[in-house]
Amino acid sequence: MKRARGAFITVLGLWTFLGLMGMTVFAAEKAEFRGAGQFEVPRWFKHSFLDMPEDVTEAARDGKRLLLYFGQDGCPYCAALFNTNFSQKHIADYTRRHFDAIEFNIWGNREVTDFAGRKLPEKEFASNLKVMFTPTILLIGENGGTGLRINGYYPPHQFLAALQYVAEKQEDKITFREYLAKLAPPPATGTLHPEPFFAKPPHDLSKIAPAKPLAVLFEQKDCAGCDRMHSEMLGDPETLKQINRFHVIQLDRWSDTPVVTPAGRATTARQWADELNIVYVPNVVLFDAGKEVVRIEALMKGFHVQSVLDYVASGAYRKQPSLQRFIRERADALRERGVVVDIWK
Repeated sequence: MKRARGAFITVLGLWTFLGLMGMTVFAAEKAEFRGAGQFEVPRWFKHSFLDMPEDVTEAARDGKRLLLYFGQDGCPYCAALFNTNFSQKHIADYTRRHFDAIEFNIWGNREVTDFAGRKLPEKEFASNLKVMFTPTILLIGENGGTGLRINGYYPPHQFLAALQYVAEKQEDKITFREYLAKLAPPPATGTLHPEPFFAKPPHDLSKIAPAKPLAVLFEQKDCAGCDRMHSEMLGDPETLKQINRFHVIQLDRWSDTPVVTPAGRATTARQWADELNIVYVPNVVLFDAGKEVVRIEALMKGFHVQSVLDYVASGAYRKQPSLQRFIRERADALRERGVVVDIWK
């Protein structure tokens, strides 16, 4: 299947229509939209009838498992998945050898038969599976269960490890976090990075101001991704503007640092991370009114991090269940105000 993957096009309703008719209309133009991804889904992806029980059976018959990819046009992280990860022959070959890969559009209307045998549009299928980020990848086993879920973009070495973890059927033997820890990690500084907006311990999260949401940053000392988050992300003025709306704490994922959870239970950073299934770091878990709303657990650029923070801090998630729709609406509102939006910066 081949698609043109270009920038999002915002239709300006009547103003655009009149302009196309050659009439003079005085209206402020929106600011530029940059960074949309261009990509093509490989031809070796399965041309499926989107009958999930049938696809599971066919994959198992061939000694494979399913890879369900959920994406959308213009998504720069989807472009990175295809242009950076699947462009590498050893990753593409490994995927083809061990998985039947199927594409889903999170806004699409094609009919899907889900794992329970219900027929529904693919956008509803994605919604029922709690797809909030693109790309989202579900690696499905022979019984239709999810062996591993990838929310967002993993860089090549991490993505290949995820494929190997499920292809080797390790999900019932070891956690992906433990599996990944056995592999050679990328170089790291070997230290935690302090930030002036981190709240000081002791951390009793049941006593923070109820009107302020909570951001918990799970990190570790030997973490190249944590280094990058601090050097590239947390120093950005727009990101700081959003994160200052939160009560923010940093926890060493492997430490015995005492912490009282938002629910009032005394535990340690390590135990709480295990309970929250923190697979790898850095991982930013966002809470509001004591409940988890969403987490940032994959590579993201500034605009998307800021949008996720705004989604929680503004309380928009209460009215708009779709994070992706909120991000689109936020980008459009910024451009209306003359702000250039670059989603890959």
